[in-house]
Amino acid sequence: QSQLVESGGGLVQPGESLRLSCAASGFTLDYYTIGWFRQAPGKEREGVSWISNTGGNTAYADSVKGRFTIARDNAKNTVYLQMNDLKPEDTAVYYCAAKIGFRSYYPANYNYWGQGTQVTVSS
Repeated sequence: QSQLVESGGGLVQPGESLRLSCAASGFTLDYYTIGWFRQAPGKEREGVSWISNTGGNTAYADSVKGRFTIARDNAKNTVYLQMNDLKPEDTAVYYCAAKIGFRSYYPANYNYWGQGTQVTVSS
């Protein structure tokens, strides 16, 4: 069964860091663009960061630019999201998603999704 599994979420204080992981099983991520999305209670799912299949092209939402870094290790079939200087407004369930081809800002264009990992930033 092909699936994505996120891990690394938790409860942190403002200014602290977390690293999320997105591991694939049942298929190889080599050919897939990966996007990280998040969804806060009562809000729509929004894109946070994207990385091309080779890792050579990355993009970030304005709200996280300069604080978050996306990376991938295709040998480990895993994508990471390093989140620094976390803010209360970063609180959400974070999802990773995979698609063939160029990145898309629209969740509906992704073929595979993980179950999500909760990130809570609170003092």
